[in-house]
Formats: sequence, C-alpha cells, structure tokens
Amino acid sequence: MTMPGNQVPDNPVADDLDTLLTQARTLSPDDEGAAERFLARFRAAPRPAPKRAAWWPTLLASAAVVVGLLALRPAPALPASAAYDAYQSAWGEGW
Repeated sequence: MTMPGNQVPDNPVADDLDTLLTQARTLSPDDEGAAERFLARFRAAPRPAPKRAAWWPTLLASAAVVVGLLALRPAPALPASAAYDAYQSAWGEGW
C-alpha cells in the first residue's frame, strides 16, 4: 500500500524482513565452506555413462520399409504349371 506522494508507511514487520533478507544475502565463511564441500562432493561424484544409441528402432524401420516394398511391388506372372499344361492338352483348347 502506498500513501499519497509515494510515501511508504512505517512498518516494523517490513523493516525486520528487510533486515533478515539482507543478512541472508550476506555470505559468511560458513556459507563459503558449505559451498566448497558441496562442489567437492559434486565434482567427485561419478558421472553416469553416456547412453548408447539404440539400434533396434533403425532395424525395425528398415524391416518395415523392406516389407512395404515387397507388398507393394506387382506380383510376377506365374508360369503355367506342368499339371495345367497336361490338363489343357488332354481337354483341348477351350475346356
């Protein structure tokens, strides 16, 4: 809440809060020691191994492409079988 003329009323709670926040922002030797301990532990921690690229999605996609190409190509003209030839010769041309 502001007062006319941009004057802020005296508020002891706000003053205490400002003092507390100022103290919290000021680094102490304890804070620096804690930061050094954290960074030393963080740097000493083993890093997880990098993940290897998975090969199975590529294999699956390649198989899908091959199956798609086989399904979409036209079927070859089937040669007449020997049984069909024998049947046709026995019955004649217009059976």
